[in-house]
Amino acid sequence: MMIKPSYLAVSIGFILSCAATTASAASSNVDIEARLNALEQRLQQAEQRAKNAETRAEIAEKQAQKLEARTLQAEEKTVQVAKRTEKLESKTQSDNGFEFHGYARSGLLMNSSGTGTQGGPYVSPAGSTGGAIGRLGNEPDTYVEVNLEKKQKLDNGATTRYKVMLADGQRSYNDWTADSSDLNVRQAFVELGTLPTFNGIFKDSTLWAGKRFDRDNFDIHWLDSDVVFLAGTGGGIYDIKWTDNLKSNFSLYGRNYGEIENVNSDIQSYIFTTNNYVSTHNNGSFQWMLSGLRAKDNEARQNSGETVNTNAADKGVHSMVAYHGDSFYGLREGTSKTALLYGHGLGAEVKAIGSDGNLTSGADTWRLASYGTTALSKNWSLAPAILAQQSKDRYVEGDSYKWVTFNARLIQEITENFALAYEGSYQYMNLDPQGYKDYHKVSGGFYKLTFAPTFKAGDISNFFSRPEIRVFATYMDWSQDLDNYAKDDAFGKNDFAAGGQWNFGIQMETWF
Repeated sequence: MMIKPSYLAVSIGFILSCAATTASAASSNVDIEARLNALEQRLQQAEQRAKNAETRAEIAEKQAQKLEARTLQAEEKTVQVAKRTEKLESKTQSDNGFEFHGYARSGLLMNSSGTGTQGGPYVSPAGSTGGAIGRLGNEPDTYVEVNLEKKQKLDNGATTRYKVMLADGQRSYNDWTADSSDLNVRQAFVELGTLPTFNGIFKDSTLWAGKRFDRDNFDIHWLDSDVVFLAGTGGGIYDIKWTDNLKSNFSLYGRNYGEIENVNSDIQSYIFTTNNYVSTHNNGSFQWMLSGLRAKDNEARQNSGETVNTNAADKGVHSMVAYHGDSFYGLREGTSKTALLYGHGLGAEVKAIGSDGNLTSGADTWRLASYGTTALSKNWSLAPAILAQQSKDRYVEGDSYKWVTFNARLIQEITENFALAYEGSYQYMNLDPQGYKDYHKVSGGFYKLTFAPTFKAGDISNFFSRPEIRVFATYMDWSQDLDNYAKDDAFGKNDFAAGGQWNFGIQMETWF
């Protein structure tokens, strides 16, 4: 049978189309499988990268933990170092450990003829009973104090303090002065404070024993005169606090008066003292000091007078009322201190308590002391002072010693390191010793004027900052009658008599 060409063409086309479709399908399957294989390979690679990232994260975490541990160790070391540093700083800041303190003055004094002259803050006849006249431009000596201290604070909170003080004073200008030296151990004592077993009123108190100056002594620096000076060998307790505003100190000091020929005994004196402070609302404080004195057998000591002999006392009493202010007498900014003192018998030496064994049983002494400091302006500062005393029946029955000193120091600041200091003093005295030690009755006045250019390292206008180096010129004069007081005192000596005296010199002074 013959097939028509058209059917044949259609059949061939159909066959070819099926073959092509089959080939295309086969080719598509191959492409899908290839893509699936490629995808699976990429998934495996991603999974490997994730595992690698996880491994790196674990390593990083371990490294971070190690770093954190090292950081904690470093912080701990830092804390330990800080604690050690704080402990060392505390040891320094709280005054634990060794300390060195001192005072010194040294200078050259000459008169207008270029020769040696008389001087000193007690140079007048009244000086024999404590009448100071003003020290600026009037000191010919070298005086040195060296204070060594060891302070500790224990783990239980208690504190300890040991102090020794060496002092020397003399008027020789030589560099080697061993032959004239007065080197002396003036203090050697121990304090125990804030003891943990002390409670109540004794909680913050301090025990002490040894040889010392009492902690609460105070002075008028411009006069080189203590207002009150309690010292000796003994023991006591400071800062018994009855209330927040009231505290007391108690002490027992011993001193020696030396031998009495007809008794052949070295007389010892004992001073029992209570010192009481009341704080006020303006930060000032009132002080009441009361002392009782006893020196067995001292009444055998005899003082000779012009017409009568009088025996010394074997007991006495001393009292002081003082106000320590935080302003210049309530008038302006500054400081001030005022004290009224009374003594009877052995207490009639009201400044240096218990230091005079020749006082009679009837001796009576009154003393007034006051001084202040204030800034008058930016460049001017003023420090006035008054010291007055009246004493009767002091060494022999019927004697009388009266004197008063007015003193003022003025500072004019020129630069940060240079100032001009001025000081004026006037003292009136009426002394009737009734022939004691062959002293004569005198009365009259003394005055002194000093000009002293002064150099400082800083804080130039502060009255109490040191060191200072000063040059000075001083003029003084006094009543002629005062030259007759005694044969062994300064007044009336050759080249040092009434009529006017010029002195010149240079001096340093320091304390720290």
